[in-house]
Amino acid sequence: MPSASAHVIAVDLGGTQFRVALFDAAGRLLRREAFPTHGEQGPAAVLDRIAAGCRDMLTQLPAGGSLAGVGVAAPSPIDPKRGVVFQAPNLPGWVDIPLRDELARRLDLPVLAGNDANLAALGEWRFGAGRDHGDLVYLTISTGVGSGFVSAGRLLVGHSGLAGEAGHMVLQLDGPLCSCGKHGCFEALASGTAIHREAVRRAPLAPDSALGRRDPLTAAAVDEEAERGDPLARELMEAAGRATGAGVASLVHIFDPDIVVIGGGVSRSGPLWWDAVQRSAREHVLLAYLPGLRIVPAGLGDDAGLFGAAAAVLNPAAAGA
Repeated sequence: MPSASAHVIAVDLGGTQFRVALFDAAGRLLRREAFPTHGEQGPAAVLDRIAAGCRDMLTQLPAGGSLAGVGVAAPSPIDPKRGVVFQAPNLPGWVDIPLRDELARRLDLPVLAGNDANLAALGEWRFGAGRDHGDLVYLTISTGVGSGFVSAGRLLVGHSGLAGEAGHMVLQLDGPLCSCGKHGCFEALASGTAIHREAVRRAPLAPDSALGRRDPLTAAAVDEEAERGDPLARELMEAAGRATGAGVASLVHIFDPDIVVIGGGVSRSGPLWWDAVQRSAREHVLLAYLPGLRIVPAGLGDDAGLFGAAAAVLNPAAAGA
């Protein structure tokens, strides 16, 4: 374990921008900067930019402080043991990229890399809404559905490092087409993309609905109109909430967590969505799980991946690295 004076640099590698942050050994966020990714320039150029951002953050180390290493949250399937990105859908050319080793070579520092949703789960477990809980299910519901699972204080990464793709758990065999090419995935029913898709499809059929007058018509706009009482918007948000609750119930059956933490843009929806999630989860879960079932909002917001990357460096064993 790093010493009490050690610090960590954390990187959250997004599609259009990446963020670099400095943490102390207690997980306190000391400084955060954002930089354009310019993914169109290719992997080598992006890695050079990340390394430059990390070097800039190194200049912010307090006097007498040391650095335990660099943690990177990658928006892609990744082997956390080797730090190899299999394929990053939002970063052109990122196929079988040895992210860990390439960044370590540029910085001459130890680097740990993992999937962003998995590391966000670790961040929420260590520093956020899941703190003081041993077993956690984490969902991030935004344009897609990401997830991560902590069991007995250890992140579950699976044989190939690909565990945690609950978004592609099938909830409806004949359901809508998902971005992965399959039908009826959790993501295709509960994500912000799913809410938007159904709003666009159904708004022209409901001329009295306010959704037809919203420009742009986004998932957030649907939630706003739902909270104002628009019948179609309420129906769409409740349907997404019910799908989320059903997905939560299935994950509870598999992992038996003591807490379920939900983050992402859709989780910032109003009480209508949250009530539907809670009701649906309790309707679908077996009775034995009900007494201890806790479903709560995430505590770290958009910084969960940064906190998780820091947590992974501070405790590599818990990160499955």
